[in-house]
Amino acid sequence: MWRTVLLYGLGLASAAVALEQLKFRYAASEISTDLYVGLIALGFTALGLWVGHRLTARKPAAPFARNEAAVASLGLTRRECQVLGLLASGRTNEELAKALGVSPNTIKSHLASLFAKLEVDRRVKAIEKARFLSLIE
Repeated sequence: MWRTVLLYGLGLASAAVALEQLKFRYAASEISTDLYVGLIALGFTALGLWVGHRLTARKPAAPFARNEAAVASLGLTRRECQVLGLLASGRTNEELAKALGVSPNTIKSHLASLFAKLEVDRRVKAIEKARFLSLIE
């Protein structure tokens, strides 16, 4: 960011030196004021667009890759990973059970196991920790 500010300052300093070299008073009396103001506005517009592009340009996000090392170290099963992924969608136990084709009691068992392995006590904390560990998107 400091580099951008310094470049911006250098641009302004260069413009000031150029105006002095052109003998501002002579140029201002010979050139129409509207044209002169328009050129300065055009210069600042171009500079603002360039700075805005530099500060906001982002690389495209890489596709999600599950942290398999964290899965292995936590001892998560394939089914627990599926439950965790569906849990992040905000579904109830009954909806999770229906989506996976198991009973709600099985979902409760999976959730209890997930909470123990992730060392959390609530769904929201489990989702936050799973996202932090790159277990889910």
